[in-house]
This record gives sequence, C-alpha cells and structure tokens, in this order.
Amino acid sequence: MNASHHPSDDLLWSYAAGSLDEPSSILIATHLSLCPACRAVVAKAEGMGGELFENSGTADIDAGSLDAVLARLDETEEAPRIALETVGEEAESVSVPRPLKDYLPGSIPSLSWRWLGPGVHYTAIKTEARGPKVGLLRIAPGTKVPMHGHSGNEMTMVLAGGYTDATGNYQRGDVEAADDGLVHQPVADAGEECLCLVVTEGELQPTGMIAKVLQPFFRF
Repeated sequence: MNASHHPSDDLLWSYAAGSLDEPSSILIATHLSLCPACRAVVAKAEGMGGELFENSGTADIDAGSLDAVLARLDETEEAPRIALETVGEEAESVSVPRPLKDYLPGSIPSLSWRWLGPGVHYTAIKTEARGPKVGLLRIAPGTKVPMHGHSGNEMTMVLAGGYTDATGNYQRGDVEAADDGLVHQPVADAGEECLCLVVTEGELQPTGMIAKVLQPFFRF
C-alpha cells in the first residue's frame, strides 16, 4: 500500500540537505523506506543541491537560484526502484523499517512501554540530540486517544494498523503533521493495534474532562 499522506517538501528538502534534527530525520528516513514517491523527491533534492553547489563557485547563492532549484523538485519523475529494507521479527505483526530498527534496543513487544491511558502506551527512543522527542505509540484497536492539542509541532507516522481523526485516515507509511492550532482525538481503526512513530517538539495539551484527569500520565 502506498502512503497517502506525506511529509512537506520543506522537511524532505531539509532531510536531503542534512539540516534536519535527529528525531525528525528518524521519522523521515523511516517514511522514505516505505514511500517511493518521497524517495524520488529526496533523490532529486540531493542531485539539485549538488548541482547548485558545483555551479556556484565562490559566488553567493541568490534567492532566485534557490527558488529555481525548489521549482524543479515539483517536476514529476518516476520514483527510483529501491528495495525496502525491513526486518520481520517473530511474534510481531509489523515489519520494522531499517532506519527505525537501528534505534531500537529490542523487538517491539520487548520494549519498555509506559501506560498513558486506557489502551494507550508509549516508549521513548533515545537519541544524541536535544530538542524534539521521538518515541513509539501503541493504541489498542478502536481506542480513542484523549482529546488534546499541542504546545509545539508534532509528526506522527503509522507503522501498523491505522487511525482516524478530524483531518483524515492514516495507514502504514502515512505521516500527519500537527501544530499548536490542531486539537484532535485520534481513534485507532478496529481489528488491529495501531503502532505509530511520533516526534514532538512541545507537550500535549489535554482539552477534555477525561484527558485532564489523565494529564499526569498523558505526556511523552
């Protein structure tokens, strides 16, 4: 299944340029392992960046040059055929993409999961970087995550199962970007546990009565 929701071009460009923070890079690299269309964008960004550098000499790169490069990223091109690097594990229903697998100390079930609320568990992923936090979120089938907003940007990528909120339905490989203007209540699809990779810059902001009761636990 091809992803329907993708990271922004700005994020893909930053990833290609090597200027994205480590937690966000983990999520983008994981998405790229499942999305040929975004791999094509990153490959073209890297190519355009190298071409721009080679042609710039010692002169400053003006805004017009950069705009021309970014415009060329919008041109359609057949996605390169890159084999997915996934690792199937016994007792797991999800293949873990290699960029994420390299950050995990063990299999998904063996990780140290913290209870956030009924049917919702979270485990942090350690990185060397300060700033955004990255971790995995497990949501039991049919579970409603407490209604909440955000004090900063958040990216969520589905690894298994799926969920639905006011912005749409998200399946394996899909990425949702949220900012401090979004208040939502994701609901896991029925039939299969939803596993997500989450990068957060701020704190969750509970808005409903139940969410406020769970506030001491409902934080990444």
